[in-house]
Amino acid sequence: MAGKSSRTTPIIEIKAHILIIESRYYEAVADALLEGALAELKASGATYDKVTVPGALEIPQALAQAVAAGLIPADEIGSRYDGAIVLGCVIRGETAHYDIVCNNANHWLMDVAIGANVPLGNAILTVDTEAQALARAMGGRQGKGGDAVRACLSIVQLARAFEEVDT
Repeated sequence: MAGKSSRTTPIIEIKAHILIIESRYYEAVADALLEGALAELKASGATYDKVTVPGALEIPQALAQAVAAGLIPADEIGSRYDGAIVLGCVIRGETAHYDIVCNNANHWLMDVAIGANVPLGNAILTVDTEAQALARAMGGRQGKGGDAVRACLSIVQLARAFEEVDT
């Protein structure tokens, strides 16, 4: 999907506390992703805590640490977070390192999220250039940071709805 979304996305209003895990490897991209995520969290009424890791490969490790510490998912006794949002960027270079980082970061992130039942919004951008990353990250709530929040909150709502279903 190229460029920014032109769709109008409704605000998901929900009481939730979200863990943001961000990589600041590309500062300008990280700033834009975080700006959009925070704007969407504020608009939705959700609260958050944020941790920072060096790069995209450390993001799934941080999520796994939060799970291991019992901080997430919300159905665990004593957990703190209802879901997680991940923000980062991988820009293609001249070596296969790009493919390794993209594939492993996303694979292990989804492995942890699905295995631990963590509602997750993923805004780890995988792009060819910094200009592409900035185009996807910018736009406030309509950028990929805002998209990640909406995705996470949608899954939080879905999980809550499933919990209310009589079996």
